[in-house]
Amino acid sequence: MAVLTFGRVALFSAAGVLAAGAFLHYTGRPVPWPLDQVPYGKVIPGPAKPAATASAPAAGGNNRSGQANRPPVTIVTAKVERRPMPVRIDAIGTVQAISTVNIRSRVDSQIMAVEFRDGAMVNKGDVLFRLDSRQLEAQLRQAEANVARDKASLIAAESDLRRAEELSRREIATDARLDTARTAVSTLRAAIRGGEAAVDSLRVQLSYYTISAPVSGRVGVAALKEGNIAKSGDSSAMLATINQIDPIYVSFAVAQRYLPEIREAMQAKTAVVQASQQGVGRTIEGTIAVIDNAVDATTGTIQIRASFDNPAETLWPGALGQVRLTLRTEPDAVTVPREAVQTGQNGSYVFVIENNVARARPIVVARNVDDRAVIASGLTGDETVAIDGQLLLTEGARTIERGRGGQSPPAPNLTSQRGSAG
Repeated sequence: MAVLTFGRVALFSAAGVLAAGAFLHYTGRPVPWPLDQVPYGKVIPGPAKPAATASAPAAGGNNRSGQANRPPVTIVTAKVERRPMPVRIDAIGTVQAISTVNIRSRVDSQIMAVEFRDGAMVNKGDVLFRLDSRQLEAQLRQAEANVARDKASLIAAESDLRRAEELSRREIATDARLDTARTAVSTLRAAIRGGEAAVDSLRVQLSYYTISAPVSGRVGVAALKEGNIAKSGDSSAMLATINQIDPIYVSFAVAQRYLPEIREAMQAKTAVVQASQQGVGRTIEGTIAVIDNAVDATTGTIQIRASFDNPAETLWPGALGQVRLTLRTEPDAVTVPREAVQTGQNGSYVFVIENNVARARPIVVARNVDDRAVIASGLTGDETVAIDGQLLLTEGARTIERGRGGQSPPAPNLTSQRGSAG
């Protein structure tokens, strides 16, 4: 009888009769599949059974008796728990400014002053650029002088009209003179209104020479400095860009199957969005602001934008971040540790430990939340499941709980087992 020992595994065979059939015997701890499929004391079929194996244990026995002969598997267990669990969606988002304003000049003029520091925070109405407006200021003064002249002429015309009306009542002046006086007054009044409109137009044009911030936000780098010529038109170079930082958007995409739940959560006002920028440990909360009006047919997703108050500038435009959308909280969900869930040919399952015996239990996993798996069906909440050592388990295998501190039970005596086998 030859003995082959590999670690804690010993194989015994009848020497010289391997061609006719061999007797295999295993002692020690359980081994993974497929070695565990060879039952204890079973003779591998062969052409003829040699006389040397007559003293070997009888063949046969079902899998249950084989499990009974195997030593127990050392495992770690955990209780199935019922606890409140959130229904949430995790996604990757992109931070977007709610408003981005490209600053351009409306007139052609030389830049006289840049009134901001590159990258500074500016408020709505703050002066950014001052352009050379001397020529327009002169035109404005001329227009104001024309209005003043017409007003003086109107005063004289109104006096002539009053005299003409008095003479007409006395039947001294003719009606033609009265009509002429009235026409002069009307003409001057119209000229004054036209002059005032010209003054207003010049004042509006003059405001173009002082470029102010249309929104509050973070300004970029000034593209043109003092002395350069600012050009008007869409093809002209931008003077600067302002991004509105507070509040701010985070845009992310979710699968279209979540759309009904998201809309229900928005109507119930239970939807909460959390976002954290990559590289920044702080997380801020916001609300769903916009759901896109169409599903992207190429990806089967829908785009969502969440709005966040961002006074500390935790989120920065263009950055990537983690988005967690919590729709609601289930008050009494059945949960197990994620490591307890195994995947087989027929789907997910766990090993339920009953009286130190492992039983494979098929389950349906609804979702994973952090380190817990929420079970939709298959468990009731009062079971004990294996979370470590379950890879060595089979249906009906005996188990033993690992002691505190990670200590395993003592190994079986291989010498005595070898002697009994011989």
